Amino acid sequence: MTAKISYDGVEVGTELPAQSFPVSRATLVRYAGASGDFNPIHWNEKFAKEVGLPDVIAHGMFTMAEAIRVVTDWTGDPGAVAEYGVRFTKPVIVPNDETGALIEVSAKVAAKLDDEARTVRVDLTATSAGQKVLGMSRAVVRLA
Repeated sequence: MTAKISYDGVEVGTELPAQSFPVSRATLVRYAGASGDFNPIHWNEKFAKEVGLPDVIAHGMFTMAEAIRVVTDWTGDPGAVAEYGVRFTKPVIVPNDETGALIEVSAKVAAKLDDEARTVRVDLTATSAGQKVLGMSRAVVRLA
């Protein structure tokens, strides 16, 4: 695959289409099975509260993966992401109800880095329940 977005057609400040990602307890159990991370803070409400959390929380790597989907959907090529890093600032709390939690992600092109490599830096903002859940969320993306 190759990125469908042209480096020449992108300007600093270009906003990527924002997306929202629902998270339920079932989502967390499926992710635990796929990742092998069965820490009970991600599925056992009693345990999560015993260790001082307000409720079950989403896996940090799951939250990170959901956020980068805004970039990969925009480029049309997951392989276009050359670098990606975040700081985990707040957990995504996932109540045991019909709605669960929602991760809301927006992103914009913050810098054009290298004309020859056709790379840009994309800064992402991820929130849940009005709280910023990822800090310093940045990706270096290779465009067409």
